[in-house]
Amino acid sequence: MSNRLADATSPYLLQHAGNPVDWQEWGTEALAEARRRGVPILLSVGYAACHWCHVMAHESFEDEGTAALVNAHFVPVKVDREERPDIDAVYMAATQAMTGQGGWPMTCFLTPDGEPFHCGTYYPPTPRPGMPSFRQLLVAVAEAWQERPDDLRAGAKQIVEHLAEQSGPLKESIVDGGVLADAVAKLGEEADPVHGGFGGAPKFPPSMVVEFLLRHHERTGSAGALVLAEAATEAMARGGIHDQLAGGFARYSVDAEWTVPHFEKMLYDNALLLRCYAHLARRGSAAALRVTEGIVRFLEADLRTPQGGFAASLDADTEGVEGSTYVWTPAQLREVLGDEDGAWAAELFGVTAEGTFEAGASTLRLLTEPEPGRFERVRQALLDARAARPQPGRDDKVVASWNGLAIGALAEAGLALDRPEWVELARAAAQLVLDVHLVDGRLRRSSRDGVVGTPAGVLEDYACLADGLLSLHQATGEPRWLAEATRLLDVALTRFASETAPGAYHDTADDAETLVQRPSDPTDNASPSGASGLAGALLTAAALAGPAEAARYREAAEAALRRVGLLAARVPRFAGHWLSVAEAAESGPVQVAVVGDERGPLLTAAARNVHGGGIVLGGAPDAPGVPLLADRPLVAGRAAAYVCRGYVCERPVTTAGELVAQL
Repeated sequence: MSNRLADATSPYLLQHAGNPVDWQEWGTEALAEARRRGVPILLSVGYAACHWCHVMAHESFEDEGTAALVNAHFVPVKVDREERPDIDAVYMAATQAMTGQGGWPMTCFLTPDGEPFHCGTYYPPTPRPGMPSFRQLLVAVAEAWQERPDDLRAGAKQIVEHLAEQSGPLKESIVDGGVLADAVAKLGEEADPVHGGFGGAPKFPPSMVVEFLLRHHERTGSAGALVLAEAATEAMARGGIHDQLAGGFARYSVDAEWTVPHFEKMLYDNALLLRCYAHLARRGSAAALRVTEGIVRFLEADLRTPQGGFAASLDADTEGVEGSTYVWTPAQLREVLGDEDGAWAAELFGVTAEGTFEAGASTLRLLTEPEPGRFERVRQALLDARAARPQPGRDDKVVASWNGLAIGALAEAGLALDRPEWVELARAAAQLVLDVHLVDGRLRRSSRDGVVGTPAGVLEDYACLADGLLSLHQATGEPRWLAEATRLLDVALTRFASETAPGAYHDTADDAETLVQRPSDPTDNASPSGASGLAGALLTAAALAGPAEAARYREAAEAALRRVGLLAARVPRFAGHWLSVAEAAESGPVQVAVVGDERGPLLTAAARNVHGGGIVLGGAPDAPGVPLLADRPLVAGRAAAYVCRGYVCERPVTTAGELVAQL
């Protein structure tokens, strides 16, 4: 039998449509039913690629006895955190406040008004030291609600009040050159000097921090910043977190050595990492270029949808077993490659008889830099063999913000590395999102199979999509992408700005569904916060738009940056994108306008040598709808490049050598 999730569009919700738990989607109907029955809401939040979400589903939500307890005493509600990041943010804040930690699956008990009174994450089917079983928890919560509901309601109101007190805008504090230099020093203290990256296990890809470090190095010449960036990217590229065959990156490494990943692959990680490795590749790193090409190959082969967008993720599990698609034994390598190449591959990839994962199998790492021809032949043979194995599931919904990240990275990399086919991938995704997700001038969060969903876009959707469109405008010179981006930015400035704190922003619009708290999180975590993404897009738009809009956008970007000085100074690992935006602002950002029919060499030189966050745009002089090219004539009939920093411009040049010298 199906429950009330059978008509959902979310692949995660559909995974639970056959559960005996009478799940329904979040909405007024669920709250009304809880009030009518006088019972709490059991809120379960997760996402399709989440390993422990699957585990709890198999252990508890598919169990008839557990389901009977849930259905009798609660109104059970399932939420896909990727479709409803606003709901996830509100109750994750409550979970962290109550328990000191968070994660998914997230399990919250709410009053019929939606106020949380008990929160946690995964609960096992049988008791463990310090952790009750899920059934024990259900019984305890149900009895507490029956015996002292007023106490639970009062406690829930106190929790909501506490969250409101903790969620106000940050005090104004500038991010200047001193703060940026101090952030590099603090990151150096937190770096892993042996294995690269920052912190210990589990270890996540620090993509936004790496981009900041590269920009800081380019602006200041800091050797330390470059060392930190290169150590992290090299370690990740060689580690098991990097799919050495298909090219994508997993969500994180469970160990500090980058050996064993949590195997789910997310679009946002790979889009952000594409930007980092492309940045290193345009600086001349052959190894980074190989990784860049692999990420694009993964995006196109494994995540691209038939409509031209990019799917959200690949699952951590294959037929209920984590990682089984990806790991190898020495015998399996020999079976595919023969004895000689099999032994070579085992040594190259660190595949041992003991194994580095489970049951004697190993993840693939790249222990040495291989000979390109042989490596490519072996890689393709193993990938072909792997394709015959059972494959992980794919969450094929298209998320606006994550596609915005991919559009921007593909456009930027395609321009800098002279790969027009990558720019075409970005253009197709942009066309899909604008055609499908833009409804009556407002963004919707997600779509599937070309059909838009109902959840409204949040700030990060407007910000990341606008930023991606601005990169596409630069890569193509087409005015429509600039026009669409500025329309999104204008909506964001109108609908998401704080009413009381200039430069601060809410994550939901002023006319969005009212929750017990209006989320407003400025920290950069797995992807840019909505506010930092908006600040970056505003800064870029200020360098591309006409004079009137430019001043307004620049002022808004600077006001946003003034809100994060304390965050950037104290926890730079959670302000990576903010710091990248601040670096771009500190350097201008640099603008390069290239005009003329024979502009190719100049355009490539500009894209490869401009400081990170800089603006590069080519086209005909005075091209309609392209303000950066206004009043930029040819020089003696030849293609010319104009370099400006802030309001100061260099003389126009006509050769790539002169342009590189100016940059």
